[in-house]
Amino acid sequence: MIASDLRGGVEKLGDMIAEAKVIVPFTGAGISTECGIPDFRSPGGIWTRNRPIPYDEFVASQDARDEAWRRRFAIEPTFAAAKPGRGHRALAALYRAGKIPAVVTQNIDNLHQNSGFAPDHVIELHGNTTYARCIGCGESHGLAWVRERMDATAHAPDCPACGEPVKTATISFGQAMPEDAMRRAAQLAQHCDLFLAIGSSLVVWPAAGFPMLAKNCGAKLVIINNEPTEQDDLADLVIRHDIGETLGPFMGN
Repeated sequence: MIASDLRGGVEKLGDMIAEAKVIVPFTGAGISTECGIPDFRSPGGIWTRNRPIPYDEFVASQDARDEAWRRRFAIEPTFAAAKPGRGHRALAALYRAGKIPAVVTQNIDNLHQNSGFAPDHVIELHGNTTYARCIGCGESHGLAWVRERMDATAHAPDCPACGEPVKTATISFGQAMPEDAMRRAAQLAQHCDLFLAIGSSLVVWPAAGFPMLAKNCGAKLVIINNEPTEQDDLADLVIRHDIGETLGPFMGN
């Protein structure tokens, strides 16, 4: 069912939220655009300006690592200034109310944690760009540490513990998906009664399979996205309106 207007869609969504015992949100870039963070695929998105650097290229080439970190620091003011939007705050309210056990996200911006979710209850399928990690030993590093070394040497640093490259704690093209996050996301999808796909184009696999998994396990499926998705026909409710306006009424006090 595609909501014909925003008000009707919000009312129907409110009824479904009230009836649900376990709600699992699955969020994509669309929930963060009102926070000033550009998405990746849309016109003007990050990937229209810069070709993504695949994982194997990052590992093999110092030049690629240097460029990857230059790009990251170029957008640091945008990430540093971003605050949780209405969508984040609405989900956090439902989390505090006990309706949401955890949120599954494709986003890397840390805004769900900043909105009030416990870090362990934010399942990051594509990692997190607000800190760095050694690809060898897994040791975490602050972005300030990376910047200091780049300023001193003009090159992306290697890990002082093991000598392997350090990259943002995100999942790049060609890099293995995080097994624990994928397992936890699958368990949540299988055991909820309402699955909310919010701001995701639902084209990046295997993450895009979770709405279908939830639906196949008996959950109601709601898709909130400005643009149509390939899974709209599966959904019990589709709301093609602004995410902040759609979820804003559920922020609570």
